[in-house]
Amino acid sequence: MSNAKCTRKPIHLDWKNIQTVFLDMDGTLLDLHFDNFFWLEHMPRQYASKYQISLPRAKNRLQQLYQEMEGTLDWYCLDHWQEKLDMDIVALKQQVASKITIRTHVEHFLEHLKQQHCRVILLTNAHHKTITLKFSHIALEHFFDRIITSHDLGLAKEETGFWDSLYNIEPHDIRRSLFIDDNLEVLAEAERHGVAHLLAIHQPDSRQPPKDTRHYTAIECFSQLIPPPLQMKTGGDEIT
Repeated sequence: MSNAKCTRKPIHLDWKNIQTVFLDMDGTLLDLHFDNFFWLEHMPRQYASKYQISLPRAKNRLQQLYQEMEGTLDWYCLDHWQEKLDMDIVALKQQVASKITIRTHVEHFLEHLKQQHCRVILLTNAHHKTITLKFSHIALEHFFDRIITSHDLGLAKEETGFWDSLYNIEPHDIRRSLFIDDNLEVLAEAERHGVAHLLAIHQPDSRQPPKDTRHYTAIECFSQLIPPPLQMKTGGDEIT
């Protein structure tokens, strides 16, 4: 995606009091268009072809299955869907992997976090196989101090108890933690747990309209989180 100059209003954070930054992957650092296209368009076509049914019937059947599992760990588990549908999900994702794209200014923001000496954790519901696939197309892995998926904990991020389980493997101060996610139910669980700094995403899927993020401040462009260069005026001279 383009790294064109962002003109959105800055989002001011007290970086001196932020020690750990937890970042979601799909819909946050990466455009959610790939995932929506895969599950809502590509999968139904492949399912219809495999089982010799109409596309509308395939979409309806898959939508029912998605709704039954939504919000649970299995919903995010490629092994679950491979067994449930008898289809090679990873291979099918590879077919459309060219649609995996990074959001604007994400790399600049991750570089900024390193300069702030924050501990940077990728915290995702995505399955290990999905992470491997995406990082084989998008070079972001080196920015993270640690990668944690909810499959490591046995709980989806929106489930009660997730943050307690997370603390057991990644101790952190919730008063000095920033968490960014596009899933409002996930943010709500973090808020209930007391995570101090929470941000949502204005438009997780670049091909879909912006979403109502309720009371959560939403990022439109990641450069909104990067403070402008410090400017000091000394004797009429401006130092940047």
